[in-house]
Amino acid sequence: MVGVTGSVAAYKAVELVRRLKDQEADVRVIMTSASLNFITPLSLELACGAKKQKPLTGLWEEPLAHVDLAAWAELFIIAPATANTIGKLANGIADDLLSACFLAWHGKTLIAPAMNPGMYTHEAFRKNLESLRSLGVTEIPPEAGTLACGAEGIGRMAGIETIMEAAKRAFTPRDMEGQSVLVTAGPTREPLDPVRFISNRSSGKMGFALAGAAALRGAAVTLVTGPTSLMPPSGVGKIIRVETARQMLESVLKEASSSRILIMAAAPADFTPESSASKKIEKSGGYDLKLKATRDILLEVSMLPRRPFTVGFAAETGQFFDRAKEKLRKKDLDMIIFNDVTMAGAGFDCDTNQVSIFGRDGGHEDVPVMEKEDLAHLILDRVLASAAQ
Repeated sequence: MVGVTGSVAAYKAVELVRRLKDQEADVRVIMTSASLNFITPLSLELACGAKKQKPLTGLWEEPLAHVDLAAWAELFIIAPATANTIGKLANGIADDLLSACFLAWHGKTLIAPAMNPGMYTHEAFRKNLESLRSLGVTEIPPEAGTLACGAEGIGRMAGIETIMEAAKRAFTPRDMEGQSVLVTAGPTREPLDPVRFISNRSSGKMGFALAGAAALRGAAVTLVTGPTSLMPPSGVGKIIRVETARQMLESVLKEASSSRILIMAAAPADFTPESSASKKIEKSGGYDLKLKATRDILLEVSMLPRRPFTVGFAAETGQFFDRAKEKLRKKDLDMIIFNDVTMAGAGFDCDTNQVSIFGRDGGHEDVPVMEKEDLAHLILDRVLASAAQ
């Protein structure tokens, strides 16, 4: 269920419903009478997609709708949630369909407040908000900025991406609470001079997906990332940004001893220039580039006196499973994720991936093409199962 109340932020509910539908959610919308001053039911009906579920706007529109919806739904999101509606919910008032649904509903509820900063900080409102929290309602806190009324401060409804993340958390088992997870992501840059560098095509998407999925499941996550253009994953407690393979090595070795799980999804450079010029190298007839091997991060982790459960990645240009198995053995890994980057939907900078998972015990699982976010959860499922043995 999505509840929409009388705030100027009501227009954002259209995007929220559309995003939920994109995630294959079945959505029913409840609108308060005040919300009709800001948005039409037709807009939300169209956002519901092919089924075009008509929003409900009145307590008597469908008799017993509050009971039927409460029995049907798995999650109740109220966005935007005004001070008036929050006050009703906190005090058990049920004079419209939304508030009646709340009283009949006993599942997970998310509210995204939207109001003037003075209202949000008022003692009476704070008391109502605290009362809802004590009932198990989760607030998605508003943002600070300039509001529609012209005031500056906190009170602008949280962004749709933030609300979507909260919805995902509501449906995700917190089976990694108490676990400390270290994830690496992205490429490294090995400098030739202050302007030029050598690197690779890694986007960091797989590593960021893994870090975000682990945080969603309750883990304390540290992300060591090379240069990427990606937004930091929600819920990740510590992000360490590095440039070179050496910096990534140093960060991993520093964090590994306090981590329960290490997932090396990064693509650190295998080679680095023997020397780096302090000034830009002038263009001339030619340039001899001499490279040396970088230190192998996974190999050095394997030599730690106390090492975490370690997962490596092997990106190949072909079905070279033997290389992955040799890497698993040589670097004393607990698990390795193999992917052929020449396969459709599994190359660099894709939102999808197709992998094979090899375990220390000789187990082998071929995973079909799927979204990297979904694959991240599948990998974590396999890690938890293997680490528990």
